[in-house]
Amino acid sequence: MIYYGFLAAAVTMFSFQFLFNGIFEKEYGNGLRAMFVFSAGSSLAGLIVLLVINGFKVEYTHFSMLMAFVTALDSIGYTYFSLKSLGRINLSLYSMFAMLGGMVLPFLTGIIFYDEELSFSKGICFVLIILSLLLTVKKGEKKTGYIYYMGVFVLNGLSGVLSTIFQNSPYNRTSEAGYSILISAATLILSAVFLPFVKEKGRSLTKKAVFSMGGYGVLCRVANYLLLIALAHIPASAQYPFVTGGVMIISTVICFFTPDKPSKREIFGVAVSFAALLILMFV
Repeated sequence: MIYYGFLAAAVTMFSFQFLFNGIFEKEYGNGLRAMFVFSAGSSLAGLIVLLVINGFKVEYTHFSMLMAFVTALDSIGYTYFSLKSLGRINLSLYSMFAMLGGMVLPFLTGIIFYDEELSFSKGICFVLIILSLLLTVKKGEKKTGYIYYMGVFVLNGLSGVLSTIFQNSPYNRTSEAGYSILISAATLILSAVFLPFVKEKGRSLTKKAVFSMGGYGVLCRVANYLLLIALAHIPASAQYPFVTGGVMIISTVICFFTPDKPSKREIFGVAVSFAALLILMFV
């Protein structure tokens, strides 16, 4: 059960990180410059925290570095599509696309490519989580930009797929902390390299924008590090539905402390999600 505790901690962090995306988009915009600035700033913050966690030990293997750069490209792309999406739809709808992608793609990867068991509890949990997402989502104000929403869906899901590939690979690889450090460093390097070539003008970085980058970077990198640890013990087809359902529950609890109180429909959707998690863990 300790690894479900790691998942619960990661879920809590993921529930708050969406807020930092929204803050940065409002403060700095959502263009290419914003993408690279946010990726660089958040990666730097995450890198510092991960180095502390790993005792300032840096690990390396060729395979881990290759996977780190692929994951970094995915992370930068996800940042771009996230910022673009948040400029068009509300946080609820954005979260649905992100969470669905983050659950569906790793779930299918585990079942199809790694021979993970498709049990009754996993199947029921998967269906109930999708139902609960549909119940809680609010329609956005704009209907254009579906390419950005699908980008959020695919790239957030691809993050889980890449983590699954890393943990199941027979190649020589670093520890979870070492790999997480390489991902943060690779994202920082790529963002810093490409940023000078972006010609568009950006806004001045406000204190809120800097805070949002730091907050997102710490929560995102540490949460994904915890998911990597848990992934060595909990199949992807069980882990990612748990993460999606958990994020929904905690996000709704957070809403009780904001002016945007959850509706009865949202509360019902969260109850469905909670039931799905109980089925996944105990049936």
